[in-house]
Order: sequence, then structure tokens, then C-alpha cells
Amino acid sequence: MVGAGALAAPALAQSAIDSLINAPRRGDWDDQFDAKAASRTATAVVSNTPILGPQSVPSIQQAIWQYQQIASAGGWPQVNPSQQRLQIGVTDPAVESLRQRLAITGDLPREAGMSSAFDSYVDGAVKRFQARHGLPADGVIGEFTLKAMNIPADVRLQQLNTNLIRLQTFPEDLGRRHVMVNIPAAYVEAVEDGSVATRHAAVVGRISRPTHLVNSKIYEVILNPYWTAPRSIVEKDIVPLMRKDPTYLEKNAIRLIDGRGNEVAPETVDWNAEKAPNFMFRQDPGKINAMASTKINFHNKNGEYMHDTPQQGLFNKLMRFESSGCVRVQNVRDLTTWLLRDTPGWPRQQMEQVIASRVNTPITLGVEVPVYFVYISAWGMPDGVVQFRDDIYQLDGNAELALDTTSGTEQPVQ
Repeated sequence: MVGAGALAAPALAQSAIDSLINAPRRGDWDDQFDAKAASRTATAVVSNTPILGPQSVPSIQQAIWQYQQIASAGGWPQVNPSQQRLQIGVTDPAVESLRQRLAITGDLPREAGMSSAFDSYVDGAVKRFQARHGLPADGVIGEFTLKAMNIPADVRLQQLNTNLIRLQTFPEDLGRRHVMVNIPAAYVEAVEDGSVATRHAAVVGRISRPTHLVNSKIYEVILNPYWTAPRSIVEKDIVPLMRKDPTYLEKNAIRLIDGRGNEVAPETVDWNAEKAPNFMFRQDPGKINAMASTKINFHNKNGEYMHDTPQQGLFNKLMRFESSGCVRVQNVRDLTTWLLRDTPGWPRQQMEQVIASRVNTPITLGVEVPVYFVYISAWGMPDGVVQFRDDIYQLDGNAELALDTTSGTEQPVQ
């Protein structure tokens, strides 16, 4: 809990709603100013302020104060769209509750007024809401957007309080240059001098094989890495595939290596045996390698690392929780260029030339870079924007926050 005098109080949510209700009712009109205002609200959530840093705790405390006021005033109305798709130009009674819902959390600007018209103000507010919840900002009221809107205010308040405790465990000084992987948000931040230098979409561990929390240091980048399959993947994935298709290893350039370093022919192995063969399963460098061009190593006991992937389409998915614990990084060469900046002899051009050669090349960083794998599902920004993500690993203590992750796209509610 935060003391009443500890923070500058924002305007009460109920007062904002009263102002909107009393504002002139707007018709189905849409002019140039209206469109520009809507587009501004959709982009206002972008920030170069990192999730972890000196402003993290004060920002989430401010968010907690705001949501305490919202919850004590009765929260927000449930949004229940009718059968028709809500989009610009549609007039529907459900839009009135949608406007109220978006106004209470500050996504809908005050000048938008209250009506049953889905105009560009509402479109921009929906996009802003979606961006704050890690959803595609397309303005479409799909399944995941609707679920996020209808999570009660007191549940969101509980989520903020849970994440305040998490944020309080981190020191203010995380290192002048450091990397942060936020698992629920499935993205990576490279931070320098208190500002995000690069941000990357990521694919993190699925629920059954979660990515572990880490406080470590990146010490090595490997270009054109070999991939050695972990024992768990050998047992759960590769052996069953070999039983179905005996040419699977050959097709995927995976070699069997015994304890003496000798290569073993796959056809000499009994793939129907009760236990998986006790060999190293090593994939050659190349385009089909599971780590593609790059592997980023850091000290940890779980054998996890960050890496490139030949499956770039995974980064376009809404739910990016599909790995076996390691973290796949979009535009990973931008991140490795940043990591290798203080390592002599490794400008971007040299790195690209080595990748093109397909030669396995380990590079020890001149200066190790701190890395933090964190589980922050709700946070605030100094500008007042509050972000929420699904509780993918069900660690926040409320089943309503652990939304279904079986679908990769968001379908409109029909």
C-alpha cells in the first residue's frame, strides 16, 4: 500500500467519466482533427524507458494508486458486443459501455464524448488499449481484446501489487549496459544509460517447458553455432520422430556422436528401445540449424541461452510461448552487434561475413553484459501508461489472468 501523500494523485476516474457523460453527444461524424487525435492515442504507449530501472517502483506505485481509485469507484462496465462487428461507422448500444470502459482507464480522450457511435476516437482508444496489453493494435474487438477488457479492476489491482513486490527485488543499478528478457511480454530490451537501445520480439518457453528466471552475465556470442539437442528434447521429440521417419536426422543435418567423439550411423541404433540412445545429437551449422546464425551464451544452470531461429514466422504470432526454455530473438543480429560493440574486431560487416561463411565461430565478449530474465506481467511508465500481460505461467495467483494461449491469432467477436 502507498501512503496518501507519497504520490501525486491523478484525476479521479469517476470525475473523468462524469465529464465525458456531460459532454456534448457526438454523432457519426469524423473529421481531420478526430482522426489525428485517435492516431496519437494509439502510439502514445511506445516508450524508451526500460521496464527495470530507478523509475520502475515509483511508476508501478502510481499505477496502483490509479487502479485503487478505479476499483473503489466500482471498476468498469463489462463490454458485450452484439453480433455485428464493431468498427468505424457502426452505431451500436454496446459502444456506449465500450466508451465508458476505455475512458475509465484513460484510453479514450475526454473530448471524445459519449455516444453509441464507433468513430475514430474509439478506434484509436481500442488500439491504445491493445498496445498496453501486448495485443496487435488493429482496433478489432477480438477474443483476446474482449477478455482483457473484461478482467475486473480489482483483479488488475492485485496483479499490479504482485508485480510491485517483484520489482522491489531488483537493485537500482543493473549495469550501464544490460539485457532484460521479460517472459510474460515475450520480448527483449537492450538497455544503455537508462534508455532502451533496441527492443526485440521473442519466443519463450511454453507452459510445460518454462523459461527460468535468470540473473547472470552474457559472456559469449557464437556465430554459425552447432546445436546440441538437450536430453529432454531427444527423449520427447527426436526419438518419436525417428520412429516415424528413420531419415529425420539426415534431413535435419543432425549427427550422432558417441562418448569418444566418433560419429555413429543412425541405422545402427534401435529407436524402439525403452530408453533413448546415450549419444550426443549435434546439428551442423547452416540455414536449417535450430539456432540459425547466432547463439548467445550466459552463465546459468539450466542450459538455456538466446538464439536466432530459422522459423521467423513465429515472431508474428500473438502467443509466442513455444520454445523448450531457450529464448529466440527477432532481429538477433542487431542485438549481437550491440553486444559486440566493445569487443575489438567485430563490427557488423565482419559479423555478417562470418555468418555467410557458415564456419562455427565462438566470440568471447570483451566486457561481459549483465542479463536478467524476469517475470513482470504488469508495470507502469513514468508518463502514466500502465501495461498488462497474460499470466502465462500462472504465477500471479488469479486464474482470470491466465488466458488461453492455444490460439496464435485473434479472431473478431462475431
